[in-house]
Amino acid sequence: MTHPDALDHAYRFYYEGEAAARTEQFIEAYAKAEARTTGTYRYYNAVVDVSGGSTASLVYCEDQGKAYDLYLKTKKVDKTPVTKNSYVLYSSQLKRNDKGVWVVDKLSSQRGSAECRP
Repeated sequence: MTHPDALDHAYRFYYEGEAAARTEQFIEAYAKAEARTTGTYRYYNAVVDVSGGSTASLVYCEDQGKAYDLYLKTKKVDKTPVTKNSYVLYSSQLKRNDKGVWVVDKLSSQRGSAECRP
């Protein structure tokens, strides 16, 4: 996360409804902590299912084993050990908005998912 604005136009363009609200809370928490993310995230095992041309689902895994929090005041990087919780399964529902753009409407995550662990 490099831009801690909870009302940032870029993410609000692609997120609506419940997903927008959850993302806003996530960004606000980082802004309040005066933190950013740093390091590397790896995404894999993506599965997309399009239904009828106007709705879709996207399920994918994220490896956060080399991603860390960076606290801006101290420049301290919180390097945590890799555990099962470093692997997250995301499930999202998308829809086409009135401009024809695919937007994320619902988003859930499961930290420590066995489906995502090596």
